[in-house]
Amino acid sequence: MKLKPFLQGFGLFAILLTLIPIAAADFWWVRMFDYPHIQLTILTFVALVVYFMRFDVKWIKDYFFVTILLGCFAFQLYKIYPYLPHNSYEVGEAENTIESDNAFKFYAANVLQKNTNPNILIEEIKTVDPDILLLTETDTRWMNDIAKAVSKYKYKVEIPIDNTYGMLLYSKLQLKDAQKKFLVDDSIPSIQTIVKLRSGKEIMLYAIHPTPPMPQENPSSTDRDGEMMMVAKKALNRKMPVIIAGDFNDVPWSGSTKLFKEVSTLLDVRVGRGFYNTFDATSFLMKWPLDQFFVSEEFRVIKLKTGKDIDSDHLPFYVELSLEPNDADEQESEKPTESQLENANEQIQDAKDEQVEKKKDGE
Repeated sequence: MKLKPFLQGFGLFAILLTLIPIAAADFWWVRMFDYPHIQLTILTFVALVVYFMRFDVKWIKDYFFVTILLGCFAFQLYKIYPYLPHNSYEVGEAENTIESDNAFKFYAANVLQKNTNPNILIEEIKTVDPDILLLTETDTRWMNDIAKAVSKYKYKVEIPIDNTYGMLLYSKLQLKDAQKKFLVDDSIPSIQTIVKLRSGKEIMLYAIHPTPPMPQENPSSTDRDGEMMMVAKKALNRKMPVIIAGDFNDVPWSGSTKLFKEVSTLLDVRVGRGFYNTFDATSFLMKWPLDQFFVSEEFRVIKLKTGKDIDSDHLPFYVELSLEPNDADEQESEKPTESQLENANEQIQDAKDEQVEKKKDGE
């Protein structure tokens, strides 16, 4: 086999994987390429470097091919660059410590419903001792397994379901007007609640876990995107500081999450701090940040990290936050444009229409 045709094929493969997710389509086989941008950036860089092994300065097509590869590499790097460490923070560092009455510890984990070893998580709960604990993929067995470990949490919202979308929320901080929501699908829950901090100040928490665009789950991203936009619009119309957290089944650099941020005007705690990949915990190479944590401009970060492996396919996500509203204007986001709002509304309507069609098909 000649080397140059192989290198050209390798380069074309990198170009193709770069271009596929640009398509404005919600099919699972398109949207799945949103996830591995870290890996695609490295792949494109390698393709670019190795192609120079057979670069012909006299062949115009080589210049053209290398230019395309450079463009793809620049595009890939642009997508993930904000999440590289040591960039500017989107959510600033806190002045307060975790001992402040305006500070709290938040621990979120997708436990993997079929995981039969709850002991690691139970020990982590004891060690980390979070103020707010959010668990997804939790059925009745999981709820019973951790019952003793969470008995000290006075406030709770429990939605155990055996379809891998169950959700459990436990809090030492008072929960007010806690609501179980089914925004898009009757079997996909979310939680909306006011959280009263020790200082007496109140914040709004939304916990979501929309379906991924996968053939065995949902062949399109319509439901996921619609749920994200519904919650984004709630955050946009906020009357108090807001947190939206959970397993989004999406990565922060995707078009869907970018629109979510623009519409909600929320901030990503990861920006400038690192990728903090939470999925796939069982893979060495294929990892990306699938669990998200967005906050309004009143918050500052004390600490951020991924948690200990709990025998799930996700790593937990741990955040220590401080509510510091006096400095909110320093990191306030721009309001969404009419075009962005229109796009969000279209995605919400598409999700509603799809549910109507599903119900018709089920009759």
